[in-house]
Amino acid sequence: MAEVTPGVTLEEALGLPAFRRAVPEVVAGRAGLDRPIRWVHATERLDAGSLLRAGDLLLTMGTGLPADDDESALDAFVDELAESGAVGIVVELGRRWSGDLPSPLVAACERHGLPLVVLGQETRFAALAQEVGERVVDRQLTELREAQRVHETFTELSFSQAGPVEILQAVQRMVAGPVVVENAQHRPLDYFAGPDDAGGFLDGWPARSRRVEVAGRTGWDSANGWLVTRLGTADQAWGRLVIGSPEPPSQRLVAVAERAAAALALHRLHDRDRGTLMRRTHLELLSGLTDDPDSDDVLRRCELAGFPVRRRSFAGVVVRPRVGAASPADLDEVAATVVRAAHGLRLPALVSEVERDLRVLVSAAPTADVDDLVDRLAARVAQHHDVVLAAGRVVPARSGIARSVTEAGQVADAAPQVRRDNDPDVHRLADLHLRGLLALLGEDDRLRLFADRELAPLKGHDRAAGARTDLVAAVRALVMHPASKTEAAASLHLSRAAFYDRLARVEEILDADLDDPDVRVSLHVALLADELGGGDQFP
Repeated sequence: MAEVTPGVTLEEALGLPAFRRAVPEVVAGRAGLDRPIRWVHATERLDAGSLLRAGDLLLTMGTGLPADDDESALDAFVDELAESGAVGIVVELGRRWSGDLPSPLVAACERHGLPLVVLGQETRFAALAQEVGERVVDRQLTELREAQRVHETFTELSFSQAGPVEILQAVQRMVAGPVVVENAQHRPLDYFAGPDDAGGFLDGWPARSRRVEVAGRTGWDSANGWLVTRLGTADQAWGRLVIGSPEPPSQRLVAVAERAAAALALHRLHDRDRGTLMRRTHLELLSGLTDDPDSDDVLRRCELAGFPVRRRSFAGVVVRPRVGAASPADLDEVAATVVRAAHGLRLPALVSEVERDLRVLVSAAPTADVDDLVDRLAARVAQHHDVVLAAGRVVPARSGIARSVTEAGQVADAAPQVRRDNDPDVHRLADLHLRGLLALLGEDDRLRLFADRELAPLKGHDRAAGARTDLVAAVRALVMHPASKTEAAASLHLSRAAFYDRLARVEEILDADLDDPDVRVSLHVALLADELGGGDQFP
């Protein structure tokens, strides 16, 4: 794993005007020309290695070096330079040597891969040092400005409480290359392709990734062309962020990687519940499938999440805790049950949370009985939780996902909140009859006006009477028990006489005969429309 360092490479430095005028020639260690220069030093001291830091370039005329035939001393001089991390030696001909350099010096530099450059023309070392130094400073200032832009970008993401997808998309835009998040087992969790990605970036990923070791927090693997940043602490790393970088990464790219890792860690810290994280990820995938079902990026991410989307059938399901249940269902526990049930059925499912509803999308082979699989899933969930389960129609292609999910929501809205003995485990539009029709009509103003017109006189009376009477509840009991007024009265815990008194009062207010089938149907429709539209909730 190569260390990531900023600066100008020696190869770039040799192309600067002052160096070009000196007619440079590389006589050894050409493979090391891509090393970045941190600074330039000119000295004739034999112990120069002890004065240099990693990344320093040595300029010398050779006057202080050992004799040409003292091979061991020349070897020791080069060994010390290589050990210090020097990027190369530049020798000006004329003072000590006018032709070829000593062969032991050339051989030692070649052995260490330490570039050895001779200058054919006399030049001022100060001019070389100044030119390289200015370029290094300019490069570092540019890196600092870019780092500031990176800081501002991730600060905005933090303020907006961006999720992992938004963070990774920002990284992709800034680096213009592929971005991968993998878990501790080296399985890709998310992937955003770069503009030049031919589709093979993830090929053989787990095996390749296991061979890449990062000593510190961030490092560059030249073999794969990866900039790798650890996610989590050294003791509790939960994954890695990998950015495609065929060339040694700049300081800006390192800053992007490390700020992205910090943003992902902060998001994880704020949301430690792994189930919630999964639901958020699944919600992003479900939103992508409903908004743009043919997006290559969405399809790739679904496959990575273990949710097959090619040549499959789909059905949307909504799971909703019942309002007013004796033991209200905890949505986290319900979600965990749904996930376990789907896993037990080997049914791939996206499980997401929207406004305290669980929206579930299941994927099955085209030959499978999807309705039966949904029924079995619902039965397992209903064993443990008092919830409303609603399903949309099965669709044979991704283009129908939005329709199925929307229909499941409409069915959930129409399904009765109070569980009845003959209710199925999962409701479908065909099972809801009149409720289903009204759910499809949704918030149609004509339906709302009809319900208001039918029920407004009774609601007005109830508001004026307070707790002394509830005529709307009496009408609802009547239409829900059409064959027996005795059962209707019992459902309200009223005597038959008291119930008949209320019905008589209803007829008086509405100027209508409640035994007229048309009147009863009209009131029944109005009550259902009012309930589905968010009006009064009836016991």
